[in-house]
Amino acid sequence: MEFVFLFEQVLNGLLIGAYYLLIALGLSLIFSLGGIVNLAHGAFYAIGAYLAVTLAPHIGFGGAFVVAPVLVGLLGMLIERFLLRRFYRADPILSLLLTFGLAMVAEQSLRMIYGAAPVPFSIPAMLRGQIIIGDFLLSQYRLMILGVAALCVLGLWLLLQRTYFGRVVRAGVQNPDMVGALGISLAPYMSAVVAIAVGLAALAGVMLAPITGVHPAMGAEILTFAFVVVVIGGLGSFWGVVVAAIIVGVVRGVAAFYFPPATEASVYLLMLLVLLLRPRGLFGERIAKFE
Repeated sequence: MEFVFLFEQVLNGLLIGAYYLLIALGLSLIFSLGGIVNLAHGAFYAIGAYLAVTLAPHIGFGGAFVVAPVLVGLLGMLIERFLLRRFYRADPILSLLLTFGLAMVAEQSLRMIYGAAPVPFSIPAMLRGQIIIGDFLLSQYRLMILGVAALCVLGLWLLLQRTYFGRVVRAGVQNPDMVGALGISLAPYMSAVVAIAVGLAALAGVMLAPITGVHPAMGAEILTFAFVVVVIGGLGSFWGVVVAAIIVGVVRGVAAFYFPPATEASVYLLMLLVLLLRPRGLFGERIAKFE
């Protein structure tokens, strides 16, 4: 029986790792190409959740599942075009201040529009229920989240590895000066990267809204753990972030089973251990600055 409970906690940990992954991948992409640590990334996660709450009564959960990330992606493109683009060559502290300010503006705007109290949002009827496999009880909705996260990872990897767009982005990460010398402007690629990155964060917000609830500070809460995943995996490493998200999720799940008070502390202890052994993270690599 103890094994069954432990296995369920590991699955819950993988679920947590799945939505950390969707947010952390976006953070890593924006930093890799633009050199910007986006402190507003969690705000896009929250905006995606609130858009799902707003749209679902009109177009259903399936419609909100598609439309909310697209709308947030377009918002990200506008912010990149008119705000972030000004700071690629500036002192990094300026972009930190800018994105921190954006996060605060977004959170307070959500408070003004929706109120400070949590907004209820239930799991759609078609995804409710359990799947029983032997002694294991699995939630259909949680399995759906794991499946969507896996598809997003596969789709993003194919985009970066098997397309012209991906080749330019990878070249821009490694040697932006050479890309510029070839007459290729990275500006439109950066806009697309930001749209994809914040769209993934919004998708995580849509999927997690029925589980964690929707409230204005939800973005700030999850952003810290997303940064932990990026640091453990290594800045600029795609598979490093993927592996780190899985490890962080499983560690949280196991800690919640054996010693619940240390659930969150276990993640920070893991980060400390990794940084002591590998200061660049598990798969960290040197990245040329985008200029």
